[in-house]
Formats: sequence, C-alpha cells, structure tokens
Amino acid sequence: MIQKSRGITQEFFFERCRPLFCKIISHVFTYEVDYDEFVNELYLYLMEDDAQKLRIFEYRCSVYQWLKVLAIRFFIQKRNRMIDVCPKVVHYIAEEPTDEENRGIAKSDVQRLLELMPSERYAYVIKKLLIEDVEPSKLASEMEITTANLYNIKRRAMAQLISVALNDIRKYGR
Repeated sequence: MIQKSRGITQEFFFERCRPLFCKIISHVFTYEVDYDEFVNELYLYLMEDDAQKLRIFEYRCSVYQWLKVLAIRFFIQKRNRMIDVCPKVVHYIAEEPTDEENRGIAKSDVQRLLELMPSERYAYVIKKLLIEDVEPSKLASEMEITTANLYNIKRRAMAQLISVALNDIRKYGR
C-alpha cells in the first residue's frame, strides 16, 4: 500500500477488508454511508504524512485488528465532528420563480426530496454547493476532506438525488 500499487490497494480495501469495513460502517454510523467514500477517506487518512500511520504498525497484532481499531477511532471522531458541522438543515431553493405560488411548491419539493435522501451528508453537500453556491474548496475545508473527495461525494450525491426524485415520480406521479 505504501508504494501505492493500484491493484494491491484495490484488492486489500475492496475485497479483503470489505466485510470488516461494512461491519464498522454499520456500528459507527446511524445513517447510510457510501462504501467507496468510506474507503477513500480512510485511505487518505492512512497515507497522510507519507503514510506515517502505516509505517508505525508494529505487527503486535494482525493488520486487520490494527486497521479495525484505527478505522473505528478515526470514523467516530469524524462522525462526531460531522454532527457539529452538518446538523439537520433546512433546505430551500436559491432561484426564485416569478410566480410566488410556483416558488412555494418548488421550494417544498426540493426540501422534501433532500429530506428523502438516505444520506444526510449527501443532502448537505448538494445544499451547500448547488443551492447556497459555497466554494468547493471552502466546503471541503469545513468538512475536513480534500476537494477531490468532495467532488466524488457530490457525484454520488447527485446520483442519489436523481434516484430519489425518480422514485418519487414513480410513487406519486409528480
């Protein structure tokens, strides 16, 4: 991993550690967490400071046990900071239609769709980037992630929003 071999990293994080990470996700988070996002954030954390965290591993236990403890601690801290940064937000639309009634309907539709999203974090990212027009670098800094990771989150958030909207259309014909 330290040599950043794509194949080895892919096999380790996405095959061998998948059961372990899925269990950690289910125990640490009370909301839906995207597996790829989880792994991406953990990988970035492990590779910080020239992979310092990996270099201090001393083989006193299995690498899986060590990684389990490290990942749980990291994500509990991250989750607790996210709760402060991303409280349940009130959603609204940025553009105002000319007709006041249509504006109210559009506002409530957007708010309802964002609240239907399984991931509050995704809804938060969409609200900040697309509705409030917050600079991506500023939001990434606020969320303590890289800008590249923010764009990955945004892509998955938009896919989730589209899925929610399509399900809503199928269900209610809106």
